[in-house]
Parts: sequence; C-alpha cells; structure tokens
Amino acid sequence: MSAAILAISIVALLLGYIFYGRFVANRLGVDPSKPTPSHTMHDGVDYCPAKAPVLFGHHFASIAGAAPIVGPIIAVAFGWLPVLLWILIGGIFVGGVHDFSSIIASIRHHGRSIGEVIGVNVGYLARQLFLIFLWATLVLVIAVFIIVVSKTFIVTPSAATSSSLFILLAVVFGLTVYRWNAPLWLATTVGIFFLAICTVAGLYYPWAMGMKTWNILLIAYIFIASVTPVWILLQPRDYLNSFLLFAVLVASVVGVFVARPPVNMPVFVAWEVPGLGSLFPILFVTVACGAISGFHSIVASGTTAKQISNERHAKKVGYGAMMVESLLAVLATLMAVMLFKGEYVAALQVDGPITIFAQGIGTVISSLGFPKEGAASFAALAVSAFVLTSLDTATRLGRFSFQEFFAPRSGEKASILHRNRFIGTAITVAAGGALAWSGKWPAIWPIFGAANQLLAALALLAVTVWLMRGGLKARFTLIPMVFMFLVTISALFFLVIQNYTKGNWGLCVIGGLLFIVAGVLVFEAIINLRKKKALSNQASA
Repeated sequence: MSAAILAISIVALLLGYIFYGRFVANRLGVDPSKPTPSHTMHDGVDYCPAKAPVLFGHHFASIAGAAPIVGPIIAVAFGWLPVLLWILIGGIFVGGVHDFSSIIASIRHHGRSIGEVIGVNVGYLARQLFLIFLWATLVLVIAVFIIVVSKTFIVTPSAATSSSLFILLAVVFGLTVYRWNAPLWLATTVGIFFLAICTVAGLYYPWAMGMKTWNILLIAYIFIASVTPVWILLQPRDYLNSFLLFAVLVASVVGVFVARPPVNMPVFVAWEVPGLGSLFPILFVTVACGAISGFHSIVASGTTAKQISNERHAKKVGYGAMMVESLLAVLATLMAVMLFKGEYVAALQVDGPITIFAQGIGTVISSLGFPKEGAASFAALAVSAFVLTSLDTATRLGRFSFQEFFAPRSGEKASILHRNRFIGTAITVAAGGALAWSGKWPAIWPIFGAANQLLAALALLAVTVWLMRGGLKARFTLIPMVFMFLVTISALFFLVIQNYTKGNWGLCVIGGLLFIVAGVLVFEAIINLRKKKALSNQASA
C-alpha cells in the first residue's frame, strides 16, 4: 500500500512539474533573453549570478527545513488521505505556482522582495504594512529556530560537530568555484566526499555544550552569515547540505519500494481532533511547507531572485524545488502511518515528529542493508542541517525587509538604516535573540501557522495584482489566493476565539492585528485595480 501511494505521488508531482509548470511559465511570460538582476545589479554581496544546480540546492535547503516533515506528521491525526491530497493538490496547483511566480515577480522588480512588489502595484501604505508584518514574522522564525537548533545540538551533539564542519567546508567550496574557477562537477565531487567525512567526524567527535552557549554561538553565527557575501557561505553551504537530504530522499524512496511498509493509520480519523481543531481550516495551516508556505515567497524574492542567472532557471528552481519538497512531505506522511494509532499518539507526545520521521526512515533504509540506528541518526542529522540553513536564511531575509522598509521614496536621500546592512542585521538578530532568550516565544507560536499562510495569500495577492495591472491573465494565481485567504482568515478566527476563552489576550490582539493587515492590503489592492480599470476605460474612450 505504501509503495503504491509513493508511486502515485511521484508520478503526480512529475506530471505537475512538466505540464502545469510549463503552463505557469507561459502565463508568467518567462523570457530567457531578458537580463536578470544578478547581472544588471551585481554587487558581489547579495546580487550574484549562481549556477542553476547551486541555486537549486540553496533554494531547496532554505525552504525545506523541518516544516515539511513536522506538519504532515502532526496532521496525520486527521487521517492520511486528507493530508496526502492536500500535499499533492496544494503542491502542484498552489505551492508551486506561489513559489515560481514569486521568483519571476521579484526578477521583474529588480530582485526586490514581495513587499516591494506590493508597494509598486498596490501602494505605499500596503507596502509598509506588509514589511512590518514580514519583519515581525521573521523575528519570530529566528527566535524559534535558535531554540530548535540549540536543542537539537544538545540532544544530538554529533549534529553540532558535523554542522560546524559543514560551514568551513562551504567557505572552501565557495572560494574553489567562484574565485579559483574550479569546474562545478569536480568541486561537487570533492565536496560530497568531504561532506561524508564531516558526517562521520560528528559521530566520533560530538560537541556537547549547554543551551546558553549554543544560543550565543548561533546568534553570532547568523549575524556573520547575514552580512557575508552569498557566494562564500550561503550558496555553497546550502548546495552541499542539499545532498544530505537528497541522499535521505533517494534512499527512503528505494527503501519504501523494497520494504513495502504497512499503512496502519486510518484513511480518515475525524473531522475534529482534540488539541488541533477542525479539519478545515487547521489541516491547511498545519501542513504548510509540504503544500504551500508564505516563507517560500520570501526566500524566492529575497535571496533566490537576486541570484538567478537566467529566467529559464526559475521553473526548475521555484516550481521544481516545491515538487521535491512535496515528495519529502509525502515520505514524512508514510513514516507516520507505519505506526498504529495508539503508537502514533504516544510517539508524537513523547518523541516528537522529527524522531518519528528519523525512526521511520531508519526502518525503511535498513531494508537496503544499512544499520537501522545509523540510518535514523543520518536522517536526524540531515533535518538539523536544514533547520540551521533556514535560520540564517531567515536572518538575511529579515535584514532585507528592514532595509526595504527604510528605502527612500522618489527624490529622497537614502538613510543609513537603508544603506547599512550591518545595522539592519544587528537589530534583526537582537530582536530574535532576545525573544529566544526570554523563553516567551512558545506563547506566540500557535498563531504562527496562520500568519505564515497569510503571508502566502498576500504574496499571491501581490503577484495577481502585478499580472492584472500588466493586462495578463491571472486566474491561475487568483484562485489559489482566494482559497488561502479563506483558510487563513478562518484559522485566525478560530484561534482568536480559542485564545479568548483561555484568557490569552496577547494572542487575541495579534490575531486581530493580522485581520487588519489582511483587510487593508485587500482593500488597497481592490481600489488600485479599480483605478487602473477606470483609467483604461477613459483612455479607450
């Protein structure tokens, strides 16, 4: 049963990439002859042309993290069929469109973020509101990921050693490819060899340190990573790290087909699950990155669009990476449904989703002759490496949104807050670090899922308005946008009611503010489009 589910999923995602991806590319007007910002605005720090495989690795490593594993495993409580359908339908028709279109929209706006796209096509007020919302969301991501990475390094010291060695390896790789002009295939081959050595070294020489020490080291690291030129650390580290997860993906797919593990969880459990809520809208908020995630649009328009060397790479990087992430989410679902319902509930409460995933991976890969515990440890290491990747990418994106907020309007002189990347980074890191250090982030985290999906809806809104203002057909982004707004507004409503009954006034206020932001942005977009239509009618008359 599991092998059949996986086979159907792979075929569906592949067909989606080939045919619907081509349809989206035509609708977006992808033009390989147009110069991209990585060339026209090259600065050696953020705007740097990247080879397509390297950029794919960076983009995939940045968007993946732990979310496509954690979300589906939690949502399996509703039953595996609703989760699987949302991953496949959402990934192909919503998430892939969201990521791909965000890259192209950013390229056509000089590699600027979705906030800038909103500013140009909706209005200045909408832009500023969006950037505030975006920066605050990224600060929360930074705080949470600092804690997650620190705890991971404490529980799995070998991952700490390997991840630290990966950073040094990435710097050498970046210098080798971009300064010493080594062929990519040669550098990749040698890099993967040393990646394996770093992984083994972590098993033999684990670095054990306390929570405060890791917090301090991570805060220092993400500051440096955010201001360092992308070619020397971000690109090569993400590219090499992606091979870890690719190895897990390939071995897991082969392992499932060989072992054919059973599906012991029910197809459908219940519409309402205690502790989660109702299937609609909670399922669509819980399973985020495996189907669609607002964070992807920020990566796509924050770092990826600044490194695209040619527009024809955008489908492979944007839509293609989303399809691979959906496959990862399908695998995570299959690892959870190997358990019986009682086992699943107990494992989720005691061990958590990452352990469920790692143990499941260990079981299927062991059918290929590998030690089960060794395979499980390798899977956990791969996930921890991606969480660290998401952490420093979020920091760089936070710096981008901070600087863009203070960007000068026409005729104004740029302030130091816009020009200086060190100030924006320091403030962003300080805010995230302080929140992580305070220990108060868990109180806000439950509402983050809805905020993240609201971010996706707003990104689709920005792309839709941009397309419509350009006289292009936008139904392929309009329909997903409307659906995501329905999901997030419904989720926010239920979360506000839930927290009101519990007396969590802070979360009620946050939910209310998100309502206001969404409402203002939609209102501004409608007004802007009506003005555009009125002007067009006057011109034609």
